[in-house]
Amino acid sequence: MFRSIVVGTDGSDSAAIAVAGAAELARFTGATLHVATVGGATTSAMLGDPLAGAAAMSVAAEETRDELNDIVEHAAEPARSEGVTVCTHTLIGSAAQALCDLAESVGADLIIVGNRGMRGGRRFLGSVPNTISHHAPCSVLIYETQHPHDA
Repeated sequence: MFRSIVVGTDGSDSAAIAVAGAAELARFTGATLHVATVGGATTSAMLGDPLAGAAAMSVAAEETRDELNDIVEHAAEPARSEGVTVCTHTLIGSAAQALCDLAESVGADLIIVGNRGMRGGRRFLGSVPNTISHHAPCSVLIYETQHPHDA
Protein backbone atom coordinates (compact mmCIF):
# COMPACT_ATOMS: atom_id res chain seq x y z
CA MET A 1 0.00 0.00 0.00
CA PHE A 2 2.39 2.73 1.21
CA ARG A 3 6.16 2.40 1.44
CA SER A 4 7.11 6.00 2.21
CA ILE A 5 5.02 8.71 3.89
CA VAL A 6 5.99 12.38 4.36
CA VAL A 7 4.38 14.48 7.08
CA GLY A 8 5.14 18.07 7.97
CA THR A 9 5.13 19.65 11.41
CA ASP A 10 5.62 23.11 12.83
CA GLY A 11 5.56 21.81 16.40
CA SER A 12 1.97 22.93 17.02
CA ASP A 13 -0.71 20.83 18.66
CA SER A 14 -2.65 20.63 15.40
CA ALA A 15 0.44 19.43 13.53
CA ALA A 16 0.95 16.76 16.21
CA ILE A 17 -2.49 15.38 15.31
CA ALA A 18 -1.44 15.00 11.66
CA VAL A 19 1.90 13.43 12.66
CA ALA A 20 0.10 10.94 14.93
CA GLY A 21 -2.24 10.00 12.09
CA ALA A 22 0.71 9.59 9.72
CA ALA A 23 2.52 7.43 12.29
CA GLU A 24 -0.52 5.22 12.72
CA LEU A 25 -0.81 4.73 8.96
CA ALA A 26 2.95 4.07 8.65
CA ARG A 27 2.78 1.49 11.44
CA PHE A 28 -0.23 -0.19 9.85
CA THR A 29 1.35 -0.35 6.36
CA GLY A 30 5.00 -0.81 7.34
CA ALA A 31 5.96 2.42 5.57
CA THR A 32 8.92 4.58 6.44
CA LEU A 33 7.73 7.85 7.96
CA HIS A 34 9.55 11.03 6.96
CA VAL A 35 8.81 13.75 9.52
CA ALA A 36 9.84 17.21 8.34
CA THR A 37 9.84 20.74 9.64
CA VAL A 38 10.51 23.76 7.46
CA GLY A 39 12.14 27.07 8.36
CA GLY A 40 10.87 29.93 6.23
CA ALA A 41 12.51 32.82 4.41
CA THR A 42 13.81 34.48 7.58
CA THR A 43 15.42 31.23 8.61
CA SER A 44 16.89 30.83 5.14
CA ALA A 45 18.49 34.26 5.39
CA MET A 46 19.87 33.50 8.84
CA LEU A 47 21.30 30.17 7.75
CA GLY A 48 23.11 31.37 4.68
CA ASP A 49 22.84 35.03 3.72
CA PRO A 50 26.42 36.14 2.95
CA LEU A 51 25.44 39.77 3.50
CA ALA A 52 24.27 39.23 7.09
CA GLY A 53 26.40 40.22 10.08
CA ALA A 54 28.58 37.14 10.55
CA ALA A 55 28.78 36.89 14.35
CA ALA A 56 25.14 37.73 15.08
CA MET A 57 23.84 35.59 12.27
CA SER A 58 26.01 32.64 13.27
CA VAL A 59 24.50 32.60 16.75
CA ALA A 60 20.95 33.11 15.42
CA ALA A 61 21.42 30.41 12.77
CA GLU A 62 22.66 27.87 15.31
CA GLU A 63 19.76 28.63 17.67
CA THR A 64 17.28 28.38 14.79
CA ARG A 65 18.79 25.12 13.52
CA ASP A 66 18.67 23.69 17.05
CA GLU A 67 15.04 24.80 17.47
CA LEU A 68 14.01 23.20 14.17
CA ASN A 69 15.86 19.99 15.06
CA ASP A 70 14.13 19.92 18.46
CA ILE A 71 10.72 20.36 16.81
CA VAL A 72 11.19 17.51 14.35
CA GLU A 73 12.80 15.12 16.84
CA HIS A 74 10.05 15.75 19.42
CA ALA A 75 7.41 15.13 16.75
CA ALA A 76 9.08 11.89 15.62
CA GLU A 77 9.57 10.34 19.07
CA PRO A 78 6.06 8.86 19.58
CA ALA A 79 6.24 7.10 16.19
CA ARG A 80 9.68 5.70 16.96
CA SER A 81 8.46 4.42 20.32
CA GLU A 82 5.69 2.54 18.44
CA GLY A 83 8.30 0.82 16.27
CA VAL A 84 7.81 2.91 13.13
CA THR A 85 10.89 3.51 10.99
CA VAL A 86 11.30 7.29 11.07
CA CYS A 87 13.61 9.67 9.22
CA THR A 88 13.64 13.32 10.25
CA HIS A 89 14.27 16.27 7.97
CA THR A 90 14.93 19.94 8.73
CA LEU A 91 14.26 21.92 5.56
CA ILE A 92 14.50 25.57 4.54
CA GLY A 93 12.20 27.52 2.24
CA SER A 94 8.53 27.51 1.37
CA ALA A 95 6.82 24.80 3.45
CA ALA A 96 4.66 23.52 0.60
CA GLN A 97 7.50 23.41 -1.92
CA ALA A 98 9.95 21.89 0.57
CA LEU A 99 7.53 19.09 1.48
CA CYS A 100 6.77 18.36 -2.18
CA ASP A 101 10.49 18.31 -2.98
CA LEU A 102 11.14 15.98 -0.04
CA ALA A 103 8.35 13.66 -1.17
CA GLU A 104 9.88 13.48 -4.62
CA SER A 105 13.41 12.90 -3.33
CA VAL A 106 12.42 10.04 -0.99
CA GLY A 107 9.97 8.51 -3.46
CA ALA A 108 7.02 9.07 -1.15
CA ASP A 109 3.69 7.46 -1.94
CA LEU A 110 1.82 9.90 0.30
CA ILE A 111 2.12 13.35 1.87
CA ILE A 112 0.02 13.98 4.97
CA VAL A 113 -0.71 17.53 6.10
CA GLY A 114 -3.12 19.03 8.58
CA ASN A 115 -6.00 21.17 7.41
CA ARG A 116 -5.10 24.22 9.49
CA GLY A 117 -5.47 27.19 7.18
CA MET A 118 -7.93 25.43 4.85
CA ARG A 119 -11.02 27.26 6.09
CA GLY A 120 -12.46 30.53 4.81
CA GLY A 121 -10.59 32.80 2.42
CA ARG A 122 -7.21 31.14 2.90
CA ARG A 123 -8.62 28.08 1.18
CA PHE A 124 -8.44 30.13 -2.03
CA LEU A 125 -5.30 32.13 -1.30
CA GLY A 126 -2.71 29.40 -1.00
CA SER A 127 -2.44 27.75 2.38
CA VAL A 128 0.24 25.06 2.72
CA PRO A 129 -2.24 22.15 2.49
CA ASN A 130 -3.94 23.71 -0.52
CA THR A 131 -0.67 24.31 -2.34
CA ILE A 132 0.55 20.79 -1.62
CA SER A 133 -2.73 19.33 -2.89
CA HIS A 134 -2.10 20.99 -6.26
CA HIS A 135 1.64 20.32 -6.62
CA ALA A 136 2.46 17.07 -4.84
CA PRO A 137 4.27 14.34 -6.78
CA CYS A 138 2.17 11.70 -5.00
CA SER A 139 -1.14 11.21 -3.20
CA VAL A 140 -2.09 13.69 -0.48
CA LEU A 141 -4.10 13.15 2.69
CA ILE A 142 -5.36 16.31 4.36
CA TYR A 143 -5.87 15.36 7.98
CA GLU A 144 -8.59 16.98 10.12
CA THR A 145 -6.69 18.84 12.85
CA GLN A 146 -9.07 21.70 13.61
CA HIS A 147 -11.79 19.63 15.26
CA PRO A 148 -10.39 16.07 15.39
CA HIS A 149 -13.12 14.79 17.72
CA ASP A 150 -15.89 16.27 15.56
CA ALA A 151 -14.66 14.55 12.39
